Amino acid sequence: MRQFESPLVLILLAAVVISAAVGDLTDAVAITVIVALNAIIGFAQERRAERAMAALRAMTAPRATLRRGGELLAVPAREVVVGDVLVLQAGDVVAADARVLTSNALATNEAALTGESLPVAKQRREGPEAGDLAERRGSVFMGTAIAGGTGEAVVEAIGMATELGQIAELLVEDSDDSTPLQRRLATVSRMLLVVCVVLVACVAGLGALRGMGWEELLMASVSMAVAAVPEGLLAIITIALALGMQRMAARQVLVRRLAAVETLGSVTVICTDKTGTLTTGIMSVRELWTPEGEASEHALLYGAAACCDAELGAASSGPGDDEAETEAGTGDTTELAILRAARARGIEQAEIDRERPRLAEAPFSPERRRMSVTRGSADPASSSAPTLWIKGAVEVIAERLHDRERAAPELLARAEDMAARGLRVLAVAIGEGEDEQELELLGLIGLADPPRELARQAIAGARAAGVRTVMITGDHPVTAAAIARELGLIDASTPAEDREGLVRARTTAAHKTEIVKELREAGEVVAMTGDGVNDAPAIRAADVGLAMGKTATEVTREASDIVLTDDDLSKVLDAIREGRVIYQNIKKAVVYLLSGNFSELVIMLVAAAMGMPFPLLPLHLLWINLVTEPLPGLALVVDPPDDDVLRSPPRDPDEPLLGGREWSIIVATALVQTVVGFGVYYWALELDGRPLVEARSLAFTTVVCSELLRSFAFRSPRRLLWQIGALRNLGLAAVVGVSLVLQLALFQLPLTRELFGLGVLSWAEIGVVVAISFIPVSVLELSKVVAQVIRWARAR
Repeated sequence: MRQFESPLVLILLAAVVISAAVGDLTDAVAITVIVALNAIIGFAQERRAERAMAALRAMTAPRATLRRGGELLAVPAREVVVGDVLVLQAGDVVAADARVLTSNALATNEAALTGESLPVAKQRREGPEAGDLAERRGSVFMGTAIAGGTGEAVVEAIGMATELGQIAELLVEDSDDSTPLQRRLATVSRMLLVVCVVLVACVAGLGALRGMGWEELLMASVSMAVAAVPEGLLAIITIALALGMQRMAARQVLVRRLAAVETLGSVTVICTDKTGTLTTGIMSVRELWTPEGEASEHALLYGAAACCDAELGAASSGPGDDEAETEAGTGDTTELAILRAARARGIEQAEIDRERPRLAEAPFSPERRRMSVTRGSADPASSSAPTLWIKGAVEVIAERLHDRERAAPELLARAEDMAARGLRVLAVAIGEGEDEQELELLGLIGLADPPRELARQAIAGARAAGVRTVMITGDHPVTAAAIARELGLIDASTPAEDREGLVRARTTAAHKTEIVKELREAGEVVAMTGDGVNDAPAIRAADVGLAMGKTATEVTREASDIVLTDDDLSKVLDAIREGRVIYQNIKKAVVYLLSGNFSELVIMLVAAAMGMPFPLLPLHLLWINLVTEPLPGLALVVDPPDDDVLRSPPRDPDEPLLGGREWSIIVATALVQTVVGFGVYYWALELDGRPLVEARSLAFTTVVCSELLRSFAFRSPRRLLWQIGALRNLGLAAVVGVSLVLQLALFQLPLTRELFGLGVLSWAEIGVVVAISFIPVSVLELSKVVAQVIRWARAR
């Protein structure tokens, strides 16, 4: 039913009712078919996108492990109730908000909920807990994943009472779902309605003065209504958006809502989440530091890998291959990143276990802030003492070094420098004994969720297109600023107030939504991208919402208008380009169609004012609209774009679809067309004394031919036909040629002559009419020449 919400559709449906009421079934059926085709095309395209979305849903119904009555039970997550005890282990998805009862190195990945890219260590909690979600160490939340360790937690909230449920409530808030194009078309439709009513009233009044009967007046009014409304406009816009939708699908961009394609062309601000959107969402080792330099980096990674509980999947590529960065595994994401970096240097965890079997382990805990593993030799005859490897917080390791007075200051300074660049820093050391003292420092490992290279290119491309990018993340401000600098979003020259506007850190789902709404209220057209549940409300609130297809949660996909199926943010630029091209071409088509409709109205109005019979019958007007609107208009909306479409700034969000320049073109073209069309009619009927049927035949043919030929002039409002390449739109040439043949064929068949009330025209008369029909397109092209000369003179 959304396909019937447009004011244009309502005007056409009213014309159908009036036509049927007065017995003009031909007009009623023809307009109904056009409206129905528009609805079918729009519905089919949106339904196809929904089916593609269904194919993306690979998530199974989550289950939870509970301890009830002393027994372990596996139940569907929906059966969890307050008071249940959740048994948690690595890989589980938390089924409810719960208070941590026990924690054995328990850590959760809360990026989907908070935007925090690093795993959050959890600890036992006794009483209530307040503060930001990212700071609540004694709670686990529904929808988050267990990154490592084990533990138990008692359920405190389920369903809509959870933090995830509160985000869901934000999703159902009312928002303005209309797109910029829909709002502009609504304005044009209201204007058309006013013009239609005024002109119909004028014609009816003039007809009444001439003594026309009520039925004739009503038919004249219906004719004017049909002439005023461009029936083909809806179908043209729908097909233009559908074709754009298909082109985007070929680029791995799934459009779920048809109008969203055009909306991207209006975007002035791209708001984007950080984790998983601007970054890979996968922790990796970004920097290594050792006291002895690069020569000791192998020992550093060997020691770090020896002190890991995580398990990396089997190698799928050789050392140093980029694919190794995304190999899957189980366990803490930080440890997986260390193991990937070690594998890239030829260090395999399985070989460490064979050569140096594990003898003892002291796991990481929030109190210890370190993890240690003792390993011995696989050779039973070996007399070497067991080796202790330890990794953890820099300050904790620094105070246990054997030469801490000398080494600690340099170590802490180096770690502070790395942390200031947004890195999570771990210290790795080696020693002997169980007291974890007198350690020898191996070095520092700096880890981070690295930025996507394609995201960096996308930000640069958006800036060139005049589109501002704003990072909105739940991450720490230092981490967010570091990533923003790497992405080129900010630099040292960026003013402080601009930095605050471009990088928004420590935001919740509600904050993100408020930021998007503030930008929209300020007149910006906002696109929001993200993948986490906490991004979904902002994605829904934006003018156009985009979800990452691979990493996005199901909630985020459902809230979006567009899904980037390959998680490539640079595809947003493709969509912006597509949207701009579609808008430009739709504007061409609208100006072309309205100038023709207005010329038909003026011709009828002039005839009524002069007391002459109407030069065009209702069926003539409908035929003109059918032949000169849908196919030429469609050829215009698929016109090849200009090469500089992404080098120009986005259009003003308040810019109307038809501004003063467009209306001047419409009025001037309508006047030229009226002079030509009505001039032929007046000459034939009044000056040459021809019968009314012949005069109408000549006027009818002149109007059709001149409207078809002038479509070539509307391919560009400024450049001449030879400048834009006549052969770049062969479809328009073919459409015009076929339509001209159909028009001339009406005079060759007795059945169509009788149906349309036409006379017989000789080939000589047809030749003269076609020659006269070149006048409007020639005038339009000459006006471009004059405008170019004026611009050249001003530039000189």
